[in-house]
Amino acid sequence: MQSSRHRMNRRTFLKVGTLGAASAMTPAIPAQEAAPEPVCRVFGRTGLKVNVVGFGSLKTSEPAVFQAAFDRGVNWVDTARVYMDGRNERLVGEALKGYRDKVYVSTKVVPGPIEEMEASVAESLDALGLESVDLMQLHHLNSRDEVFNKDYRAFFARLRKEGKTKFVGVTSHSNEIEVLDAVVSDPEKFWDTMMIPYNFKSPPATKAAIERAAKAGVGIIAMKTQAGGYETRELGDISPHQAALKYVLRDPNVSFAIPGMTDLKQVEECVAVMRMTLTRADLELLERYGRAIAPYYCHRCGVCRGGCPAGIQIPEINRSLMYAEGYRDMALARSTYRAIPACASASACERCSECTARCPNGLDIAERMQKARTLFA
Repeated sequence: MQSSRHRMNRRTFLKVGTLGAASAMTPAIPAQEAAPEPVCRVFGRTGLKVNVVGFGSLKTSEPAVFQAAFDRGVNWVDTARVYMDGRNERLVGEALKGYRDKVYVSTKVVPGPIEEMEASVAESLDALGLESVDLMQLHHLNSRDEVFNKDYRAFFARLRKEGKTKFVGVTSHSNEIEVLDAVVSDPEKFWDTMMIPYNFKSPPATKAAIERAAKAGVGIIAMKTQAGGYETRELGDISPHQAALKYVLRDPNVSFAIPGMTDLKQVEECVAVMRMTLTRADLELLERYGRAIAPYYCHRCGVCRGGCPAGIQIPEINRSLMYAEGYRDMALARSTYRAIPACASASACERCSECTARCPNGLDIAERMQKARTLFA
């Protein structure tokens, strides 16, 4: 493990600062500007002390952006084999050179046949250039049964025994409260952590489930903290980004959040949040932002499924739309949509003369499904 850390010079910093739409309009901040002192929390029963602002790498394409965050005290980076069709892990691996002793690393493996999971883990470690990660996560669970699946647990137990990971966890994008409660109720306390969507639009039930988990020693990673990160005319040039992150970090039961950071402006914004407090102005801004995104933001509560006789995966389709409209990442949106079985995709909606699914938050499901058919045809 290397102990020396690469430092970006001003030329490199300014070059990377021009990446991305946001940074193209905003001058790069000099690399030597002092960052606030890191604020750390204990990551559940792992005992690891982690900066409350971690790094979500889903859309980051420059190692120097990662390193700028590491230099500012960010000490967790999260990636996955499925991000950028495997390229993301290689970018993270490149960024970690000279930083491995300062940064914790997590990645993910998608549930499937054990031999495929075995190959996926081997590819992840090779891409990262590591023999072991700090956290290996079973990705995208949506049921209690998956949490207790004996084959998955045996596989992850072996990974830990072989030294390929120190800790094991799960992630969920749907039905996450059931998944989290299953992790908490497990008498074996097998899974150490869970990554869960959590933001200012999350219902009280999600907050309560996170509190139960934290009290049980489960480390909580908050993702989707920006509620889609949509650009809205209603807010003008004002960004709700910092307010949304402050809202999540105000909850002491969250171990840390992993906002996505694609350029240096976003690194500076996220790092600055560590020592900020949530103000009344922030809450008013989030309320305005919430009203603006209401016509297209899906809460993933799953209530709509009960009204759909065709079994369409409405929340997953809406997640695909969020990646297209909010993240503005069509490649990610299409890959997410392709993972939905054709019989449960928006194309199957054409068999119905009228949509009977209803959203308790007022989302026009028929309009959203039509939008998905248009975008992903």
